Parts: sequence; structure tokens; C-alpha cells
Amino acid sequence: MSFNVAIDGPAGAGKSTVAKAVAAERNYIYVDTGAMYRAMALYFLREGTDKSDEAAVSRACKHVEVTISYEDGAQQVLLNGENVSGLIRTEEVGNMASATSGYLPVREKLVELQKNLAKRADVVMDGRDIGTCVLPDADVKVYLTASSLVRAKRRYKELVEKGVACDLSEIEKDIIDRDYRDMHREHSPLVQAEDAVYLDSSDMTLKEVVDSILNMIDKKRGV
Repeated sequence: MSFNVAIDGPAGAGKSTVAKAVAAERNYIYVDTGAMYRAMALYFLREGTDKSDEAAVSRACKHVEVTISYEDGAQQVLLNGENVSGLIRTEEVGNMASATSGYLPVREKLVELQKNLAKRADVVMDGRDIGTCVLPDADVKVYLTASSLVRAKRRYKELVEKGVACDLSEIEKDIIDRDYRDMHREHSPLVQAEDAVYLDSSDMTLKEVVDSILNMIDKKRGV
């Protein structure tokens, strides 16, 4: 029987970083669902698909195949056979993913793949609706968040370190806008599952957050 950990939360809360660290500590498979939605978003951008046109997005979905593989334990995202792992972390792709991930055809395309992964192996999966929709029976559920300013500062630091010119106030505005879209979309909106542990990382170190979740796992497993 596989053991599943679901980590949900808004953009920039550090879900991926935390989930990777937790998975590494327990030798679980890390599944970055956001990367899958970003891969689809990259396809829409390349095709010039209007993100506000749900019918056009639905038609485009028919030509998209997103799969994942693992190389040395790291998840690689393939878009129609092309490894796009290094192309999907831009703000443009993120905003397109936020705008289109609520459309039902997009979700249906990816949720089945995510569910099947969780059935076959012990996984740590992060996203927006993992504990509520994708893995409602997950053994451990966490809602990881932080203030919009803290999340903006983290993103600003990442971009500056990459040599990307950016504006902190614009980044925070994008995060607030994305939060609203994610929380108010029609299908599978971002919401804390009733049985999820609320974890605000605004004033926590990465180690403190990871240790907190590891303790939840150990308690659930009776370690």
C-alpha cells in the first residue's frame, strides 16, 4: 500500500522546495504537479492560444501529451516528447498556467496521470488541489502558505540571483492576482482541505518547515 503526502498552497509558498526535501528525506517520489500544468501552458504560449478562450484551450489540449520521467531521482517533464523542465519556470509560463489550469479539459488530462503515480509508489505531491481533489485520501495533508510579501521577496531573490531585472511590487501584485484566480476558479479551486494541517512558513526556516512535515509523516506511520 503506497503512502501519499499532499502539500497544497498558493504560488510562491515554497511547496516544491519543501516537497522535494521531504521526499528526499524519506526516499519517496516527488511529483511536481505544477510543472505539468506549466508544460501545458508552454504549449499554449507557443501556439498563441488565448488564455481567456476556454474553447480554444480545450481544442489545444487534444494536441498535448505531458509525461514525466525520473533521472537520478529528479523529475523531468516531457511535452510531446520534448524535455521542457528548463523552460517552464518563467513568469510568463506561470501566469499562463494559472489562467488555464482551472479549465476542466486541462485538469482531466493531468489528474489521471497524477492519481496513477500515487497508486504505484510512495509520493510527495504538491499543487493547488492535491488534498481536496487529486489525493483526497492522502495519509498526510498540509496547506503551506506565507504572506504575499514574503512570497514576493522570495521570488524577487530568485530572479535577482538569476540576473533577471524585476520589481518587487509588481511581483507581489502578480502573486495576489494569481491567488485570486486560483481560489476563485470554477474547477478545483485552491482551498485548504478540512483535514489538512495549516502551516504558515512566513517566519520559518526551510528546515523547520521540512522537519514539521517529517514529524507528521512519522506520527502517521507510528514511527
